[in-house]
Amino acid sequence: MGEWGFLSSLLNKVQSHSTVIGKVWLSVLFIFRIMILGAGAEKVWGDEQSKMVCNTKQPGCKNVCYDHAFPISHIRFWVLQIIFVSTPTLIYLGHVMHVIHKEKKLREYIQTHSSSETTKVPKYTNEKGKVQIKGNLLGNYMVSIVFRILLEIAFIVGQYYLYGFVMDPLIVCSRAPCPYTVECYMSRPTEKTIFIMFMMVASCLSLLLNVVEIFYLLCCRSSRRKAKTVPMTAIPLHPRFTSDTMLKNQKLSLNDVSHSTA
Repeated sequence: MGEWGFLSSLLNKVQSHSTVIGKVWLSVLFIFRIMILGAGAEKVWGDEQSKMVCNTKQPGCKNVCYDHAFPISHIRFWVLQIIFVSTPTLIYLGHVMHVIHKEKKLREYIQTHSSSETTKVPKYTNEKGKVQIKGNLLGNYMVSIVFRILLEIAFIVGQYYLYGFVMDPLIVCSRAPCPYTVECYMSRPTEKTIFIMFMMVASCLSLLLNVVEIFYLLCCRSSRRKAKTVPMTAIPLHPRFTSDTMLKNQKLSLNDVSHSTA
């Protein structure tokens, strides 16, 4: 887990600048992907090539057959997946850090100068440095989620086309320098299949959370727009104002009737 420390520390900073669903996504990334991959992957997959048995002693044949069956190791594939999926979030974190630094300098300028000299005010942060996801930050955040969705789908499809979702214990290979069609057998195929399915479920769960977060942000954005543009008919009138208006209208109508009879 030492090699994941730097990435984990960066992603941990994103939690305070994310939505509730974004925090759940980060928890899934930490617990069900990074921790499981760092804690159990080496024990399950560390012997995938050394323990593979082939029915030939031809030098180099086993290496060629393994390369044919697995163009990239499962562990390295999942490591690349986590890094690529986390990259849009890290770009968003860089934008947030830039905004916080910029508005902190603006607050210091406002405190040292009179308010009449500047018309700018901090837009995204409060006095405590808490970031409000709106405006350009909201757009950047939604773009990062869209890219996370596309990358998750790309890696899921890529895993299916590279080696499927089930570890086949039998590998048939006829590449040179194998003298004939060689049959190789992987070690612990059932255990590795369970591990593959677990990582696939974690990927699908992350994908689902990203889609839900997109709809969540869209709903929040539409509700804010409706709150800003409330129609006048929707504003309730005070009962006293309503009764005074009715009495005034009644007096005017009585005066009109008296003038007409006179």
